[in-house]
Amino acid sequence: MNDNEKDGNSYGHVLKYTGIFGGVQGLNILMGLVRNKLVAVILGPAGMGLVSLFNTAANFVSQATNLGLSFSAIRNLSELFDSGDQERIVRFVKTVRAWSLVASLLGILVCLVASPLLNRYMFDGESHTLEIMALAPVVAMTTFAGGETAILKGARRLRELARIQVVMVAALLVISVPLYYLFGVGGIIPVLLLTALANLVFTMRCSCCLYPLRLRGASGLLGEGMGMVRLGVAFVMSGIFGSGAEMVVRSFLNTAADLGTVGLYNAGYMLTVTYAGMVFSAMETDYFPRLAAVNHDTAAVNLAVNRQIEVSLLIIAPMLAFMLLALPVLIPLLFSGKFAPVVGMAQVAVLAMYARAMMLPVAYVTLAKGHSRAYLVIEGVSAVVLTLLVITCFDRWGLWGTGLAVTLSNVVDLLIILVYARMRYRYVPSRQVVAAASVLLPLGLLAYFSTCCGAVWLRVGGGLLAAAASLVVSLAVLSRKTSLKQKLKNRLRRK
Repeated sequence: MNDNEKDGNSYGHVLKYTGIFGGVQGLNILMGLVRNKLVAVILGPAGMGLVSLFNTAANFVSQATNLGLSFSAIRNLSELFDSGDQERIVRFVKTVRAWSLVASLLGILVCLVASPLLNRYMFDGESHTLEIMALAPVVAMTTFAGGETAILKGARRLRELARIQVVMVAALLVISVPLYYLFGVGGIIPVLLLTALANLVFTMRCSCCLYPLRLRGASGLLGEGMGMVRLGVAFVMSGIFGSGAEMVVRSFLNTAADLGTVGLYNAGYMLTVTYAGMVFSAMETDYFPRLAAVNHDTAAVNLAVNRQIEVSLLIIAPMLAFMLLALPVLIPLLFSGKFAPVVGMAQVAVLAMYARAMMLPVAYVTLAKGHSRAYLVIEGVSAVVLTLLVITCFDRWGLWGTGLAVTLSNVVDLLIILVYARMRYRYVPSRQVVAAASVLLPLGLLAYFSTCCGAVWLRVGGGLLAAAASLVVSLAVLSRKTSLKQKLKNRLRRK
């Protein structure tokens, strides 16, 4: 097999698994959009803002206390799974569950103790201490379910993982809409509790069929998991920085404006960073293990990183260009007419995803090499930059400024990571990455600036031109480097 063929197969692998995991995530998002539409109509922007604040608080405590098991356990379990040593696998699964139980109990304690502080910081003159304390079981169940999810990922049970995600989105719809309809904002905490319980039950049903739950004698195995815990601490700290930044941002918006502004910001952030980011869902499951396997080979690391960046850009660029054009229609359709003010914020925040597509593959190098301190410093700087930019830009430009802040913070992150990776890991973007970025980024900017035009024909015409050009470029490059064109022909012939 020649080099070109090897290149084609490698690009095909990245494209295949990015498509599979992104497709599952996309299906989940489509189902979630129905729920968000109904909840937005029932609760309105202020209610959505309250949901966002409680979710942020629960995520902050969970990420601060889960010891990073949902990430660090995957690496150890994957290595054992490849070895085929069932006795060691069963023993380590028991170790993971023991540490998950410890982390769950720690989460309950921290949530109960910290609830007055969180209430004072997040809410201006309102008392929600009891509601925050009621989130303690949510934190515990989320943490334990994270350990069970890591077991499934380590065992490569991707079908079960996809099934859990789809079932959970449907369960969230069935649980949330009736409770919100009956109790309004009073149903927020029950919805969070029942959703966390459903997630734990469905996840354990799959993981326990694979490895039955046996906790007797597990406390004696805690020492064997110290290496896993040390690796997870860096991931925990980065999660604290990220969740902390989001909590500060939402608390600032709540005090500087109102809950309605928090709800609008959350809707815009959800549509751009969360929904458009579905393309990145394959990174942890497929890309990170491949990168970790070659982390001692500089040339191989450069190759893996550059291919992941290139494929991510080629897939996401057309989506983002079309999304920029469609947001004025999508936001009122998916939420309600009350969310129309967030259109401008969401459109400028979409540009952040171009930088994110180039930044994430490089950022994983520090974790693949085990340089946890460097990863922590970079994540800490990122959190501070985002917070300062949101505060500054909101004071100057209002809600639109928060979208600009999200984009600027991602650009700063990209520059920091590229410089650091160049200096420490000798990472160099390939000619293919530079070429793709040189074409697709200007097309993305053209699509955005088209949305700023007053004339409808310029707005629609410019946006469609940029989106169509992005799609043509992406399909042409992917067809040349993979067997995509031939596979499409074969599928059409079968039909």
